[in-house]
Amino acid sequence: MHTHDVDQELVDAATEVARTRCQGDRHTMAAAARAADGRIVTGVNAYHFTGGPCAELVVVGSAAAQGAHDLETIVAVGDRDRGVVPPCGRCRQALLDYFPALQIVVATPDGLRAVPVGDLLPHTYVWADHQLDAPSPS
Repeated sequence: MHTHDVDQELVDAATEVARTRCQGDRHTMAAAARAADGRIVTGVNAYHFTGGPCAELVVVGSAAAQGAHDLETIVAVGDRDRGVVPPCGRCRQALLDYFPALQIVVATPDGLRAVPVGDLLPHTYVWADHQLDAPSPS
């Protein structure tokens, strides 16, 4: 599979974490994000029947804990060689709200592509735009 405008180092980092750290039912997905300062932050999901966090959301929290508050690109990879997996709806919304300019690596029939998070949410709901204290659009 070839790539188009994809941070291959990021995909490789997530793939390695999925291969080496996702073992068993509790951790089945890995994610990696590139921060604006170039750092790569990784994480794995914490599967639980109550709805534990996805790998992408673990990365958001880990990045914040490391002082990486401006993520530019993120990718998720499944265990057992499942490859790049697109984010679920909840993650898409959370990622948009945290990082409106975020690029997400997804698999397409033509290979991997980095696409803006907003492209994964047609007719996007932007949480900040609907808060009572938000400035009204002019």
